[in-house]
Amino acid sequence: MRPSEILFQGKLPPTSLPVCDHYAGSEKLMRKSLVLQQKFGPMFDITFDCEDGAVAGNEEPHVRQVAALIKSEDNRFGRIGVRVHHLASGFFEKDVAIICENAGTQIAYITVPKAESLTEVTSAIEVINHHAKRAGRKNLPIHVLIESHGALNDVSAIAALPQVECLSFGIMDFVSAHYGAIPVNAMRSPNQFSHPLVTRAKTNIAAACHAYGKVPSHNVTTEIKDSSVVASDAARASGEFGYTRMWSIHPSQINPIIKAFSPRNSEITEAAAILLEAQNAHWGPIEQQGRLHDRASYRYYWTVLQRAKLSGLALPESAASVL
Repeated sequence: MRPSEILFQGKLPPTSLPVCDHYAGSEKLMRKSLVLQQKFGPMFDITFDCEDGAVAGNEEPHVRQVAALIKSEDNRFGRIGVRVHHLASGFFEKDVAIICENAGTQIAYITVPKAESLTEVTSAIEVINHHAKRAGRKNLPIHVLIESHGALNDVSAIAALPQVECLSFGIMDFVSAHYGAIPVNAMRSPNQFSHPLVTRAKTNIAAACHAYGKVPSHNVTTEIKDSSVVASDAARASGEFGYTRMWSIHPSQINPIIKAFSPRNSEITEAAAILLEAQNAHWGPIEQQGRLHDRASYRYYWTVLQRAKLSGLALPESAASVL
């Protein structure tokens, strides 16, 4: 049995995704993001944006270009997703149909925005599955943007859907949905981490994801010139709110996000040493440096190594046998 099968006792391990989700909408930015991914490897995902990325009146040509780029040789790692229009839009099903028909086997996931309820999410998934099945793709991963009152109310049920692998917090739409009751400065730091209604939304999303082994993805940082702001936001999202992924909207944000969400070298070394000794003990309890470890802590250290691997960090040779 693989270590993950032993540690998670017949349950699926939590979903693991690259810690950074980089959004790109225009042709220039989409091509630039592809070059960056080719340079650094699959350390971050790319989401091509059909919702806000298309100029009004140019929606269909835009989604066809998106599909062509995903299908192209420039997509070397299969880690490109698409944000489509929302379900109530007249463009939603057309987006899905074009993407699935032209790039259904290459796309990594589809992101569904502006859902108002569990019912809307399940309806969107039914449409996606219909077109994906015609393209020969089953169980296409779904990411859902939680940015409305209704979606937040249903967040646990949405996270429980088997096909959903990630929930993202759409802070700007969420704050706007309060029609001035939440001040605009709660869209950014420091108030995004202190306003009670915003922090409630963040913690509810993260808790729902972790309850069902899904990935909570933190909202954007609108500051694109000062990388220290991005790094601070990412560190707080990870360390204080339990997020394991974060959006990037500018190439300069990618590295600070990856660094903030990635384990430190000392954590990686410790995790590898503990898991190797645990494996030698057939996953029974062990003592290391005066501390007792059992399968509860083994699961924690296993996820540390998984995060390190997805972030492209160097792992000790011993780590290969325990992943």
